[in-house]
Amino acid sequence: MSNNIEDKVVLITGGSSGLGAETARLLARKGARVAVAARRADKLAEVVSEIEAGGGTARAYALDVTDKARMEAVVAAVVADFGRIDVLVNNAGLMPIRPMSEVNTDEWDQMIDVNVKGVLYGIAAVLPRFLDQQGGHIINLSSVAGIKVFAPGGTVYSGTKFAVSAISEGLRQEVGEHIRVTSIEPGAVESELKLGTTGTATGAVHDFYERAIPAASVARAIAFAVEQPADVDINAIVLRPTSQQF
Repeated sequence: MSNNIEDKVVLITGGSSGLGAETARLLARKGARVAVAARRADKLAEVVSEIEAGGGTARAYALDVTDKARMEAVVAAVVADFGRIDVLVNNAGLMPIRPMSEVNTDEWDQMIDVNVKGVLYGIAAVLPRFLDQQGGHIINLSSVAGIKVFAPGGTVYSGTKFAVSAISEGLRQEVGEHIRVTSIEPGAVESELKLGTTGTATGAVHDFYERAIPAASVARAIAFAVEQPADVDINAIVLRPTSQQF
């Protein structure tokens, strides 16, 4: 089925590290032409260099997913550079864990801006193009916290991930005849996500992530969804460490 990945143009947000970078590496090895986008230019350059050293094709784009105009500009640049776009992986996300009683509204705003609005801005930038070409694939990174509320501490984070899951399913119902939509819903996975917690829950979060599975596990799930024949839409994939009950 890898032929269904070969030559596809894939844009990955949050592509400078963790799940995004690992997904870029894997899809490039399978023949995709990969566009990685994030805020850290130095990390993006490392990912691109590694892919190119392995014989793959990749380009880097500076992106803050909370900037709607920049998101549109990046998608337009990818189309200009590669001739088209076939897959968007909305991967950028934040997860500061803190009890709601601490009322850190700055963190709430950040999660809503990145985890929800960032996903919507990505969808808005690619959807008209996908509709015009009568094909495309939108892959949104949700979480097991978008299935069951992660509380105490992760209540607002869960709210954003429930939103991503709901947006993914609603989008599928609206455009699924021609555009595939997948919600990826991981548990504890090794990435920089856990580093977003700086408050009283820091120790508990790091303890929880001691069971984390490699980012490559999520990359394989994404590749599985992408490589399916055009008439097969993998709508949701839930994966977690075997030791994780939540």
